[in-house]
Amino acid sequence: MLREIDPASREPAHGLARATEYASDMRRRRQQVSRSRQASEHIIESVEAISALYERTEHNASRDQRVIELITSGLGRPSFLYGVLVLLAAWILLNLCAPLYGLRALDPPPFNWLQGIVGLSALLLSTMILITQNREGRLLDQRAHLDLQVNLLAEKKIAKVIELIEELRRDLPSVKNRLDTEAQAMSHPADPGMVVRALQDQQEKDDATSNSSARERLDKDRKPDE
Repeated sequence: MLREIDPASREPAHGLARATEYASDMRRRRQQVSRSRQASEHIIESVEAISALYERTEHNASRDQRVIELITSGLGRPSFLYGVLVLLAAWILLNLCAPLYGLRALDPPPFNWLQGIVGLSALLLSTMILITQNREGRLLDQRAHLDLQVNLLAEKKIAKVIELIEELRRDLPSVKNRLDTEAQAMSHPADPGMVVRALQDQQEKDDATSNSSARERLDKDRKPDE
């Protein structure tokens, strides 16, 4: 006869299984928390690096540069436009209505004083805007240079990863070895100088094509006149 297993004898085994499952689940959760913390720390470091770049740029700016940029930031608001329109309308109305009340107009038509003030203001505003744009252009150049360096570094890392994967594929006996020319080409980082020369050659070809097309259009336009 088969001996019946006491349910009480199975409880320790089930309890051990539950404890093992609980411990493995806790380990997985701790690993996920650790990875999320590492990812968040990496993101924080990247943000802090970018913030340090902007802070260094702001620190290097002179006091006059900051004043000019503060003025130009205020000039780009709609309230400045409304204020200018109100002042112009008030100036014109005051000078037009002054003779009606027996007063001498400060700037009678054609408003020579107003034209001079507007011309001088336009000169000053355009100069301040150019100064601000020059600094922003330098900042954009720094950002583009940083992006280029990061992209080149990422490209080298990706090429190294592809090279390691190809080596692993060749070493694994369970994976069939085959020749992948595209993977071999991608395992080598691109030469920046070669890329620049290729872009220059392509630009020259595009310029030559556009010039030839322009000459053909000119020749076609001249033929009917002849």
